[in-house]
Parts: sequence; structure tokens; C-alpha cells
Amino acid sequence: MLKLLASSCFQSRIQHLTPSIIPGLRAATESTPPLLRVLSSLRGLGWKNPNLGGRVFFCSDSSDGSEQVVEVEAKTAESESETDEAEAKASSAIVSTNPRPEDYLTVLALPLPHRPLFPGFYMPIYVKDPKLLAALQESRKRQAPYAGAFLIKDEPDTDPSIVSAETEKNVYDLRGKELFNRLHEVGTLAQISSIQGDQVILIGHRRLRITEMVSEDPLTVKVDHLKDKPYNKDDDVIKATSFEVISTLRDVLKSSSLWRDHVQTYTQHIGDFTIPKIADFGAAISGGNKLQCQKVLEELDVYKRLKLTLELVKKEMEISKIQESIAKAIEEKINSEQRRYLLNEQLKAIKKELGLETDDKTALTEKFRERIEPKREKCPPHVLQVIDEELTKLQLLEASSSEFNVTRNYLDWLTALPWGDYSDENFDVIRAEKILDEDHYGLTDVKERILEFIAVGKLRGLSQGKIICLSGPPGVGKTSIGRSIARALNRKFFRFSVGGLADVAEIKGHRRTYVGAMPGKMVQCLKNVGTANPLVLIDEIDKLGRGHAGDPASALLELLDPEQNANFLDHYLDVPIDLSKVLFVCTANVVENIPNPLLDRMEVISIAGYITDEKMHIARDYLEKSTREACGIKPEQVEVTHSALLSLIENYCREAGVRNLQKHIEKIYRKIALKLVRQGATDELDVASGQLLEPHEAKVIEVESGQNKADRSDKISESVEVSSTEQVSDSSGEVDTVQTDLPADQTQNTADEPTDLKGENQIEESEATKTVEKVLVDEVSLTDFVGKPVFHAERIYDQTPVGVVMGLAWTAMGGSTLYIETTHVEQGEGKAALHITGQLGEVMKESAQIAHTVSRAILRDKEPENPFFAITKLHLHVPAGATPKDGPSAGCTMITSLLSLAMKKPVKKDLAMTGEVTLTGKILPIGGVKEKTIAARRSEVKTIIFPSANRRDFDELASNVKEGLDVHFVDDYLQIYNLAFSDD
Repeated sequence: MLKLLASSCFQSRIQHLTPSIIPGLRAATESTPPLLRVLSSLRGLGWKNPNLGGRVFFCSDSSDGSEQVVEVEAKTAESESETDEAEAKASSAIVSTNPRPEDYLTVLALPLPHRPLFPGFYMPIYVKDPKLLAALQESRKRQAPYAGAFLIKDEPDTDPSIVSAETEKNVYDLRGKELFNRLHEVGTLAQISSIQGDQVILIGHRRLRITEMVSEDPLTVKVDHLKDKPYNKDDDVIKATSFEVISTLRDVLKSSSLWRDHVQTYTQHIGDFTIPKIADFGAAISGGNKLQCQKVLEELDVYKRLKLTLELVKKEMEISKIQESIAKAIEEKINSEQRRYLLNEQLKAIKKELGLETDDKTALTEKFRERIEPKREKCPPHVLQVIDEELTKLQLLEASSSEFNVTRNYLDWLTALPWGDYSDENFDVIRAEKILDEDHYGLTDVKERILEFIAVGKLRGLSQGKIICLSGPPGVGKTSIGRSIARALNRKFFRFSVGGLADVAEIKGHRRTYVGAMPGKMVQCLKNVGTANPLVLIDEIDKLGRGHAGDPASALLELLDPEQNANFLDHYLDVPIDLSKVLFVCTANVVENIPNPLLDRMEVISIAGYITDEKMHIARDYLEKSTREACGIKPEQVEVTHSALLSLIENYCREAGVRNLQKHIEKIYRKIALKLVRQGATDELDVASGQLLEPHEAKVIEVESGQNKADRSDKISESVEVSSTEQVSDSSGEVDTVQTDLPADQTQNTADEPTDLKGENQIEESEATKTVEKVLVDEVSLTDFVGKPVFHAERIYDQTPVGVVMGLAWTAMGGSTLYIETTHVEQGEGKAALHITGQLGEVMKESAQIAHTVSRAILRDKEPENPFFAITKLHLHVPAGATPKDGPSAGCTMITSLLSLAMKKPVKKDLAMTGEVTLTGKILPIGGVKEKTIAARRSEVKTIIFPSANRRDFDELASNVKEGLDVHFVDDYLQIYNLAFSDD
């Protein structure tokens, strides 16, 4: 170790500390020659400063105040002669004149805007005042390179933790007395190491206190040199505090890379590392604000200074922990993303090298081209042109742009549609008729129309699409027959319901520039079925809604028009689509609710409903069979009598359709299934209990079990076969007697060895166990399965009284009969009036007024002397009052009711009529002939009166519907008068 004189501590070099220096600092406080230990630890760790080429320079204050510099040689194995020459030049450039207090009582004042300068540390500052900068350069030339560095106070009412550009600018503009007033009293005597432009490098030496201002420009002040207060270095509290500061500093430097990279060499404290200097060291490298650091600088009590420093370094430790956790979390996230990115890139490169996959855009383009290639010959030219243009556009777009996704989805839809792909239709009329009959009973009109369609297609060699509308009450099979038609024609089937639909975009599609845009239902249908000639069932077309998004009924005009749908334009695809080969089947309950322009494009086929005979066939051949299979019941296990089905139809399921009938049949079979399962569980329990006993005891239990089963089955059914059980009881009784008479050893052998007698008994027992118990459902036991009857006979009167006539009405659920009743309230001159009740609509109220006028005219002709209508207040009622009624078919019934009351003659028994009457007595045609005829048959009406204009409608009815009815067709009310009130 060499001692050199008169050399500066450092020029403008910054020495970095590493965490390994802290153990040396602790050792320095406990040993006499601490410097050698620190250097040995540094050398052992291979530590060196790249800027100083392997040498470390330390400034030290000798005990007698003399100026000296210690240069310690710490050569590494890599030191060369060139490094020695550079170090020699650097050491010769360092000049240190350790100042004596009496030499520097008046110094230049250097303002520090951000942090105070601690003794032994470097600090670069920028001097904006040219006079001060010139004075500093002049003092450095006179071999007096020392000045006072003082921290500037913050402006009043400002937050010291907030620094802005304006605040910093104001600090540099301070001059003279204003600057003096803003300086803190305690500062540091700083050596001017170098001046480069307006940058001045300072090295702190000792504390100063300002006493007074000497001059303003540049600012010169008188100072007092401060010394630390005496302290006991052996005090346990001080030693413990200093050790804690050193330990915390070590942890901070170990965990925080920021301070490890930016900490400055505390050279003046290495050679003579004392407890006061530890406090300065900790405060200097901490991240505390300038006021906290200034407080440490001003504190001359060593213990208090240690406590302040410990607080700062502890806070720095917490900040470093937070920093470490943040850095770790971000690093993990970045590493994960980078690893995923690298793996994806490697995967792409591998696939590309193997030829498995190219980049995304190329792969998409190839996929679309492969999809459209088989359809090029059949695809329309305008569609091919659009696809090629979009494929070219896709190649030019960036994959991250929104337009790329729009174009990709558009191409996906365009290439997925079945352009020119048609399924092979089957024009075999016999096969189609067989399929239709298998699925549905009756519905002659619908089946005939489909067979006509097939016949035309067979003659032409191709089939054109049609629009058929099936109208009728719920449950008559409108939707299910659509599937049968598709199966008969060998077409793909697609169904969508438009009930409550209020958005035109569901039919015509959205514009593809919208977010989440999709084509309409028709385009989705073609993509799903994969053919251009499917059967499309549009369900509930009479229940279309209308909202703010347009009128769907108007949007359907183009879809359901045979002249327009050859070039149907969807808003999303924006290319014409040929739908002329599609067979549209629409369903509706009430045709009147369909807008007329839409109805005009359809061919309406009315399905009125089923009469009782038809319902019986449907229940036997279709509903009962499918329900029995669905419930897992064998045909020999249950029997539903004809009377039970008839009672079920008449008293529980009078609707025109058969959906409610199917529900009741399912209810019956569910209860039968529960009975059979419970019975089986009981038999298994009996058999299991018998196996636990001796053989002869098991026979007795089996007999009892057979009798119990017979008793239980008698309660369930009348058709249980008891004879086999009796045979088992007889045979088992004989066996019991034989076994009882045998000796014990022979009894044991009989139990162990099989004999012919035992084999016969086992066969008989198995036959008894396998006896099938058939559940019988008849008219008497029907209430046990489906409850009490819901409907009663519609005929209220066996013989209709005076003023009561039966009429025929049409409802959405089918036809029904209703009575029109008239009675007189009071009589007298001027009392003539007509009161109407029964929740009638406007049309029926007008019919009642017309009927009152016509009946008065007829009574005047038939009985001129009868003044009934002139003096009587009448009340006409149509039950039931809670059901709304309206329609132009009750006029003749009302007239007949009024005349019956006026003449006091009841109408003929079993007579029902329908028709509207004009003021001259002419009968107008009505609708719903089939429904009204079915309703009349259900009410056991024998004679029906229809308008003459409805003769053709009645003639078209099936023979089983017209069977047993006496039907009269009239065109004038006098004919009804003769039929209703004649004496025959």
C-alpha cells in the first residue's frame, strides 16, 4: 500500500458499489485496520471498476488534519501495462487539498435545487448564473477550488414532493438577496472537481452553517464549520442502531438494482469508517425527499442522525420490495407472452417447412377456393365474379383489420351455399301416398294436392316450387304433415316459425357492415340443408308481428312470390339467389289474419278438423301405438276398450285437433306403466323372500303369493288368469303332503337331489310367476286414469222449448253448436223493444236488429191479428255469456227464435240451422261447412239447414261426415219457416 501526497480524490468519475461492500462496512466498524478487510473481500469477489482499470482511490482525513491520499493497488489477473499507464495519468489528474476550517470562512454559495450534498459524495450541478460560473473558474485557478453547497427552500404553500418545470425554472432565476433568503442555513463545503461548460462536479467535505451574506453578485457568504456532537462509540444503543442501518443498506443494495447501479463511491468514509459517516452514507443513497435528507444533514447529534437515516433506509427497503414484486409480475407476464409467441412462430415455421400450412391469409384463400371449386360449373357467373373479387380483396387486407373479418365471414357464407345442388326427388306416386297414409289419417285434400304436385313433376321431369298454406285449428297435424311431405318427396326439411317475428332482418338479413351481421333465415336454411330445393315449413304465418324494425309480412312477399323468388336478394349476401325450386308450406290457424297481398301468393288448403270416427282411427292406429312404445309397454299387457276411447274423445277431448287426445292417452299409459312396475317390484320381493326359506316352506309362500297376486289383480283388471295360480296351489299342496310324510333323512335328500316331481313343480311355479296380468281400461275405470269428464253434452234441452233454437257456429278450435234464446220481459202499449246480451260483436248485434225487423214482417203475414212484437219488450240472449261471439251466420236462427216465442210454437226436435238473412228474407252463404257439420253430429242433430249456396261445400265432404244427416238447402227464410214450424 502506497501513500501519495497532494492528489485529488476523484475527478469526474463515479464509482459503483456492489452488495459485497456492505459486509466490509460492518467489519470496518469492528476492527482497527478495516480497509484491508474490505479490499480483500472485494478482491475475493473479483470486483473491479471498469472506469478506473482495477484501482480504487480513497480520500481520507488524517487525525492531525494533514492532507494525504491513499492509493491502494488492487490489481487483477487481467491487469496489463496499458492499464497501469492509464491509472497513472488518472491519479496525477486528481488533486486534493483537504481544507482547513480557518482557510474557508468566506465561500461562494452554490444553490442545490433537488437534494443536499453529503460529505464524501459527488454531485453534478448546472450553474446558470454566468457571474457565479466565472467566479468558480477563477477560484479553481487560484488553487482554492472550494465553495458552499446549500439546498434551496421551497416556496411557501407548495408541496415539496411535487416538482414542475416552472418551479425548476424559477429556482435557476434566483439572484442575490432573494437567493440568500431561500437557502437553507446548513450546507456542505464542496470541492470543485471539474467544470465542463455549465456543469460543475462537486465533492462534499464537511458541514457548514451560513452566518451572514458578504456580497450579492455572485452570492458570497460567511460560514461556520460544524462538527458532530461528542458521542460514546461503545454505547450499545448507538452500536445496535448503526448495525441495523448497515444491515438494511446491505439488503437494499442486494434487492434494488436501481441503487446498486447508481450509488456513488463513498471514498472518504472507507479509510476511516465511523458511525457518523454511516448515517450520512445511508441518507445519501436513500430515496427520501430533499427535506428529509436536509434534516439528516442538519442533525449534529449522532444518535438522532442514525435514527433518521434508519427510517429512510427502512422505507427504501419497503419500496425495493414493492419494486421487486412489480418487476417479477411483469417479467413473468412478458416471459409467458414471449414464450407463447416464440412457440407459435416455431410452429408456423415447422408447418411451413413440412408443407402442412402456410400463413393465415393464404390458408383461408385456399380453403375458400377448394370449397367453391366443385360448384364452379353449377354456380351462377355473377356469384363467381363476386367470390373472385372478394378473394383478391382478402389477400390485400391486413389480418388485424376489421374489414378482414367482414370479408372472411362474407366469403364463408358465399362458398358454403349449395349453388346449383339439388336433391334427387322421388316422383313415385304410390310410394308417396303410402308414406302420407302411414303418418296421417284422413286429410284427403292435403294428400291429393301433394300427389298432384308429384304427378306434374313426373310428367315434366322436374319440379317447380309452390307455396301451400295449410289452415286449420291447432292439433290437426299441419306442422307434422310438412315432415311427411318432405319424406314423400325425398326433399330436405327445414322449419322456422315466424310467430311474433317483428324484425325484417330475420328474413332479408342485415347489411354486412353492421356488427354481428347475419344473413336471413332463408340463406341459413340453404346452408344447413345443403340443397337448393328443400321443403321449407314457415310455421304460424298468421301470427307475424310488426315492430320498429319493419314489417316482416311485407318482406315475405318477395320470398313467397313464384315470380320474384327466382332472384331473391338477401341484404347480407347482396347477390340474387334462386328459390324457385323450393317448396314452401305455410301453416296458419286463422287465414283472415294473413295480409291479403301475402295470402294472394299462397294456395290455401283448409284442414277443418276430425270427427269422432276419425279421432278413433287416429287414436287406435297412431297415437296409442306410438305412446305404448314410448312408455315401454307390450301390447299384451294393456287393453283400452272402444268405449273408453269413445268416452275419452266425447267427454275429455272435443277439440278439432288430436293434440289434447294424445296428452290424455299418454297420461293413461304413464299410470299403467307405474302399476306394472309396482306389481313387478312386489313379485320380485315375494320371490326373494321365498328363496330365504326351506323348499317346502317356499312352496307355501308361493301359493299365498299367487293368491295375493290374484287378489291384487282382481282390483286392477277383470281379465286376470287365475286358473294357473290355482293349479300351482293344488300341485304345491300335494308336494307339501309328500314331503311331510317322508323321514327327515329322505326329506334332506329330496331337498338336495332333483326329482321328477320337483321338476314338475318348478315348471308350474315358473308358469305362475310368468303369468301376464293385463290392465284393462274401460269406460268405468277411465276416471281413475284421467279424472272426471271435462265436457258435457252440448245439448241443454232434449226438446227445445218455445223461443229456443239451436244454431251452428265456427270457432278457431273447430265447430260448435250454440243456442239462441228469446223471452219477453213485459207487454203493453209502447213497450216494444229488443234487449241483446251474450257478449255479441257488432255484426251479430246488427243481425239481431235485422232478425227483429224480418220476424215482425213474417208474423204480420202469417198471423195478422197477432200484435206480439208491437206490445212486447223482448230479451235475446246467446249463451255462454263469457265467450265473445261475432259473425254473419246467426240471422236465420235469431228470426226462428223470435217467431217461436211470438207464435208460442217450439221448433222441431233435433234441428239446427245456420245462415245470414237480408231484410227481404234472402239467405246468404256462410263458411265453415265441415266444422259446423261435425259439431252437429257431435250434438246428435239429425236435421241441418244450410244456405243453397253452400251445397257444393257440403257435397265435397267425406261420406262418413255426411252419413245419417238430413240436410236442407234454402235460399229464402219462408223455406226455413216451413221446415221449423210444420206439423209433420
